[in-house]
Amino acid sequence: MINAIARGLATVFGAGYFPLAPGTLASLLAAVAFRFVLSGFHPLAYAGLVAGIFFLGVWASRRYARILRQKDPRRAVIDEIAGQLAALAAVPPTWPWIGAGFFLFRLFDVVKPFPVRRLERLPGGWGIMADDMLAGLYAALILQAWRWLR
Repeated sequence: MINAIARGLATVFGAGYFPLAPGTLASLLAAVAFRFVLSGFHPLAYAGLVAGIFFLGVWASRRYARILRQKDPRRAVIDEIAGQLAALAAVPPTWPWIGAGFFLFRLFDVVKPFPVRRLERLPGGWGIMADDMLAGLYAALILQAWRWLR
């Protein structure tokens, strides 16, 4: 039962089984959830939600990785949810801003600029989750700088 819960959470209830780019799909799902639901949250509630997803993801992805005997299973996409939501924190809930946040997060998640790649070395679920969270924070910083410069 606990393994099934961990699998469900780590794969975001099956989204991780999507055959093409499951991480991109999970990021897209997070962006859509942000646009239609989460952008209305109070900033503290939003931060708590992202932190909760992060820590839940550490547990679920670690357990799921152990089940599969893999360091960072491709199907574990809860890290993309947390990272994408971090990227979109405090941006206007309009498609241009969401699209920019989606693009920047995916770019940093794939390219993994310093020290994002190093965070993958952390043990268990910490390594699975932390690199995506930092990629999301990089995207958020750029988006906030862009907002400030406009």
